[in-house]
Amino acid sequence: MTTTLVVLAHPERRSFNAAWADATEHAAKLQGDVVLTSDLCAMGFNPVEAPMHYLDWHNEDHFDPLKVQQDAAETDRLPKDVQTEIDKLRKADRVVFHFPLWWFAPPAILKGWFDRVFVHGALHSVDQRFDSGLCQHKKALFCVTTGSSETESAFNGKEGDVEMLLWPTAYTLRYLGFTVLKPKVVHGVHGYHQGKAHLDLGKRLQAVLMAQRELIASFDTCPHLDFNKDTDFDAAGRLSPDSPSYSHFIRHLK
Repeated sequence: MTTTLVVLAHPERRSFNAAWADATEHAAKLQGDVVLTSDLCAMGFNPVEAPMHYLDWHNEDHFDPLKVQQDAAETDRLPKDVQTEIDKLRKADRVVFHFPLWWFAPPAILKGWFDRVFVHGALHSVDQRFDSGLCQHKKALFCVTTGSSETESAFNGKEGDVEMLLWPTAYTLRYLGFTVLKPKVVHGVHGYHQGKAHLDLGKRLQAVLMAQRELIASFDTCPHLDFNKDTDFDAAGRLSPDSPSYSHFIRHLK
């Protein structure tokens, strides 16, 4: 049986992002999935990694997040809120992230969830990342909204290429071993539409919600993002001359 985790990063429960997340949950349940949810804002999840989360951390020690996380993971002393989220991720075969792009990136609470939940020693290690990642049999999908139009969000658009804006988030999951599907992006979602534009937006968003069942049903056949394999890099971690480049973030100099 497939387990799907739905992660929502939006503060308004009446938002389209929340409705879209609900549609994902409903679609997954209809096909028989076990569904887990993490509504980060509703949960009051604290996104800031800090010493205060580790009750036995000694103030005289230098707070090194990676080392503190690893020690807590190895001794079963992780913060309860973090352990709960790790348990969900370990159970999940699929993770569907719902969030808006704010200031050309996901909301801070989602980045903070990564910072705290993607624990060194629990979900990755020096030897268990990328091709050897602990999540290498899991898949992730981003369902994203932008306030900008599709044209503005294109490779030559004024708001920047949305695929590049999402790449660091996708690569975070790639680091853990995830297969990351090509994101589903809905553009022009904001509260300033009036008249016919407002009505048209409502119809367009309703169509997205109606189509979510089909999207979730076809999850395993959806195209995925390409990333370089570990073997594409030399011993120094540099892209080998004969290896392909899939992103401007990792490329050959022309």
